[in-house]
Amino acid sequence: MDPVTLATIILLGGIVVGIAIGLPVAISMGLPSALAIVVLLGWDGAALTSAQRLFTGSNSFALLAIPFFILAGGLMNTGGIATRLIDLAQVIAGRLPASLAQTTVVANAMFGAVSGASVASAAAVGSVMSPPMRKAGYDPNFSAAVNAAASPAGMLIPPSNTFIIYALVSSSSIAALFMAGIGPGLLWALVCIIMVAVYARKRPELKAAERPTVKQALVVLVRALPALLMIVIVIGGILQGYFTATESAVIAVLYSLVLGLAQRTLPVRALPGIILEAGKTTAIVMLLIGVSNILAWVLSAARIPELVADSLLGLTDNKTLILIIIMIVLLLAGTVMDPTPAILIFTPIFLPVVVELGVSPIHFGTMMVFNMSLGNISPPVGNNLFVAARVGKVRIEPMIGRVMPFFWALTLALFVVAFVPQLSLWLPEVMGLTAVTP
Repeated sequence: MDPVTLATIILLGGIVVGIAIGLPVAISMGLPSALAIVVLLGWDGAALTSAQRLFTGSNSFALLAIPFFILAGGLMNTGGIATRLIDLAQVIAGRLPASLAQTTVVANAMFGAVSGASVASAAAVGSVMSPPMRKAGYDPNFSAAVNAAASPAGMLIPPSNTFIIYALVSSSSIAALFMAGIGPGLLWALVCIIMVAVYARKRPELKAAERPTVKQALVVLVRALPALLMIVIVIGGILQGYFTATESAVIAVLYSLVLGLAQRTLPVRALPGIILEAGKTTAIVMLLIGVSNILAWVLSAARIPELVADSLLGLTDNKTLILIIIMIVLLLAGTVMDPTPAILIFTPIFLPVVVELGVSPIHFGTMMVFNMSLGNISPPVGNNLFVAARVGKVRIEPMIGRVMPFFWALTLALFVVAFVPQLSLWLPEVMGLTAVTP
């Protein structure tokens, strides 16, 4: 057996076995990659190449945006911003059927827009909304399911750490990806609103809330304005060219910190814990990125992306069929992998295929992130499921049954994202964001 074939078997087989037996994803990716390099270059060459790739994969200025956005999300979550956004969401969704559930959907979309973290959104919104929903007679499993299903909108609506990772792997514009995610993110929230409305038709006792007075609505809006202003500053600054995505993340941290301290909702004693937690999350993400760079070297050396492209294009030249095959693979991968490693692994494999078919890397990025967002609400690895179950104080098994109608409806929405490219590309094109470098 020639070394390239043996290295390919070790790489792909090792990743599958590692994930199947429950090894940490970084080990499941890194160990087979290193062993494959040993086959190709020998022990000395493998040690040197692995170390170099591990360092160069993490040595990027754009990557600094990730720890700062993670820290900003932690500051906002602890600093009471979530509560103010939930109050505003209740004013917006209060007249819809099953208004508390609709508020959960709108609040998740809004909190995701200021934090970029779907898990943090599920924790923050769920902890506030679960008690009143239980008191109002909502099925606790349904309440937790709505929270789980709605929270991944934060992975699509900017700022989004997931888009930053995809941008680095694909050499795409972070600003263009941020704008491209708005349409699919709003579609995600709309689908959840429709599904809640369908549920409300079977439960007429779950009525809309009382309409707030104009004065009450203005008070809520004024209280929420500082949080909403952060979206304008961060995203507007990037689009106007005042600062990069990395610099905007630093501004988001500073803004969240000053806002929380000024409003006396962020205890100073909580800061060390928030910073430590952000550091832990960042360490995990950066290790995955470094290890994925080793994996990318092996993929390139073994010509796996070219082989996959030749196989798919040899199977059929039908663009629609190839995109469906890719989406099915990504959907299946999303059920057993977190978004970050999935994007790091599959982008180098599938991006050359779709580019050959004339698909924009920006459009494909929104398809991938939408796919990975679905993975966050599907068993057995869906992080948002476990967080929503924990804050909703329900068992995850019965809750999954309530989530699945949302999952299938959102899967249909994925096909809309895939086959209506202007949903993703219209805003970037209008704003002239056609660059392909981060």
